[in-house]
Amino acid sequence: MGTLIVLMLLFPALGAVLAGLTKKKLSSGIALIAVTMMLVTAILLVAQLSPNYFVRNVFIEMIWLKVSGAGELFGYQIDSLSLLLLLVVVVLGFLNIIYGLGYLSKGNREHSSEEGKERHSFWMLLFIASMIGVAISPNLLQLYVFWEMTTLCSWALISHYRNADSLRAGFKALIMTFSGGLFFAIALVILFVNTKSFDFSAISELSPHLRGWMFFFFLIAAWAKSAQIPFFTWLPDAMAAPTTVSMYLHAAAMVKAGVFLIARIGLANSVLSFGSGLLVSTMAVITMLVSLFLFFYQDDLKRLLAYSTIAHLSYVLLGVGLGIMGSKAGFSGGVMHIMNHGVGKGLLFLCVGAIAYTTGTRSIKQLSGLAKSAPLVSIAFFVGMFAILGVPPFSGFWSKFYLLIGAIDLGGAAGYLLLIPFVLEIVVAFAWFLHVGHKVFLGEASEAATGAVKLPFSMSFALVVMMILTVVAPFIALSLANKIGF
Repeated sequence: MGTLIVLMLLFPALGAVLAGLTKKKLSSGIALIAVTMMLVTAILLVAQLSPNYFVRNVFIEMIWLKVSGAGELFGYQIDSLSLLLLLVVVVLGFLNIIYGLGYLSKGNREHSSEEGKERHSFWMLLFIASMIGVAISPNLLQLYVFWEMTTLCSWALISHYRNADSLRAGFKALIMTFSGGLFFAIALVILFVNTKSFDFSAISELSPHLRGWMFFFFLIAAWAKSAQIPFFTWLPDAMAAPTTVSMYLHAAAMVKAGVFLIARIGLANSVLSFGSGLLVSTMAVITMLVSLFLFFYQDDLKRLLAYSTIAHLSYVLLGVGLGIMGSKAGFSGGVMHIMNHGVGKGLLFLCVGAIAYTTGTRSIKQLSGLAKSAPLVSIAFFVGMFAILGVPPFSGFWSKFYLLIGAIDLGGAAGYLLLIPFVLEIVVAFAWFLHVGHKVFLGEASEAATGAVKLPFSMSFALVVMMILTVVAPFIALSLANKIGF
């Protein structure tokens, strides 16, 4: 089993090196082979796991840290929480590479160029490998190493087109997320000095006062990584990247690392205070409402989805905060949303990429009646939209259901004060997205919609599989969430 875990990480990492050294056409083939092998390995791994879904091993140690009492460095830990993120990272990474075969081509009416394709393959495969590393990390130190690797990958991928907008957006993302990462690094040092350990549970060994500060430092790092207030502005600007990057960044990768960190810490440290959970949840609902307000000013479909992503990452943090305050249902709903949001939002980003590919625009004002010329994209968009809006039987319904139960179950002033803005966000977001879907796909066809071209098979294939996942994923997520020993 350990061999499979290592291979799952090595296939995309080695594929990245080979793809980066070869020509455009070969790099795409290498990327496809690498992620296919990664997916097969992941399937074999899941098939071998016991019903308890837990395995841990550390096989690289640092002798100089052993002197201080802690030598563990690199290894792996697979449990239900790891699998929730790992399956999203692997499956969406595979579909993303397939989608990119057609999207990154001269037929793309928005960006008709294959320039930098091998560079895209290199950084995307390294991004996938880094996120696998985040998901399987057995301690905070290893998680931090892969955490910063995702920062570098996102900077390079956001800057892919190398025009003024993309370079500015990539630099902004790098500065804001790395600044948050500094708090992660400081917390690691203080934690090790006081506990001689990098374990996720080491925070419990600190004094209550120091424990509160260390959790706050980790929370700042997560806020920056997951584009939460006040660090949220880099994510909408990152839409200057190719859709393949936007899809993976929002649905499966870097922004999910931040919420995963807080979920992992919350799960491992039952002694965290009620106040810590309240802080996480309060900032989450504030972020939701600010993102919701900014929906109304977006004409670019990708920027609209970016603000929606910010709000949905807040769903995860709301659930984790409810869990820290004592609600198991809330915690389950939050971590389930890592997967449930991933498939729904990933599908929406691929749809917007397909719209830009066929029409040359992402402007809501310039699009209407697209259902006539692009029926598959239209169906896929509404499926993805219903998934994130929480319409049963699609994925988002189940997480929102558990989050609502969690807030009500918590009760008291805190529970209901968190519940009210959460319900408000659900209702208003539903109405606005329905309005946007109606505007873009129904009615008389606009000039841009009339001239839509046919999608390549690879893009259509990815859309169909993602639609299926919006129905299948919640059952997997629910099964894994129920096995988390919270």
